[in-house]
Amino acid sequence: MAFTTIALALLFAQQEPKVLQYNFDQSVAWTWLTKQCDLGPRVPNTPGHLKCRDMIYDEVKKQCETAELQPFSHIWSADNSRRNMFNIIGYQNWENATTRVVLLTHWDTRPTANEEPKEEDQKKPILGANDGASGTAVLLELMRHTKSVPKSLGICYLFVDGEDLGPGLDEMFLGASYFAKHQPAKKPDYGILLDMIGDADLEIPVEPNSMRKAEKLTRALFKHAKSIGMDKTFPLKYGPEILDDHLVMNEYGIPTVDFIDFSYEPWHTLRDTPDKCSAASLGKVGKFMQSWLFQPVPWK
Repeated sequence: MAFTTIALALLFAQQEPKVLQYNFDQSVAWTWLTKQCDLGPRVPNTPGHLKCRDMIYDEVKKQCETAELQPFSHIWSADNSRRNMFNIIGYQNWENATTRVVLLTHWDTRPTANEEPKEEDQKKPILGANDGASGTAVLLELMRHTKSVPKSLGICYLFVDGEDLGPGLDEMFLGASYFAKHQPAKKPDYGILLDMIGDADLEIPVEPNSMRKAEKLTRALFKHAKSIGMDKTFPLKYGPEILDDHLVMNEYGIPTVDFIDFSYEPWHTLRDTPDKCSAASLGKVGKFMQSWLFQPVPWK
């Protein structure tokens, strides 16, 4: 009887999900989110946009072996003005890696609150606490902890601009498109996009376009989430189909998955503010990402 009890205990212990043992600090990530929001909307050609660019770039230079600004511009149809934009890029262990991943998010914010019910409010820019600041906050904290990933893995941190300019899709995803057309000499093997991952009630299901265009990677990521006990945050079920930066990356040969919680009521409204977000949500995503990147055998 004692032997049976011990054997069962060992069996159940083996079935228990792995426990995360990583040091991603959600409070630091939260500080990055609020610092961005303190600058106001980060719409290209505004003071808040330039201040945020410099803040992110300064941190990338501290945490990455090499860092660069990738400037580009666009004539905006809304007012025929030239909007100056900047991708911010940092590389860790890139040159000598055998597998290379690009981790991307957008740092700009929507110049129009087009989901507001009142017409006069629709013309105002959003603060973008979740839609812009959340993914940026996670990557800024994550890069502090990935300098010691396996030497076989190279990481590109890509903060894209012009994702949310709009008003139509033909004037969105501008930074991801520019990067995809001007990839580094040693190209990424795959990508993970973080967008709107700060929702206080976080759930990141499978995005259908990710499964269609990067099925092997998508299945591997969600299998990993289950293996570390995070399948409630990353449930293996379909969410809504999203048109996002990952489509451009896939089009240019970089299999890329979109992690996004689109069940966010303040989307593209003036109510997308820090009080609708959660440090705990940033922590969940950050710890998942750190766990994935520190696997003994990187995905390829």
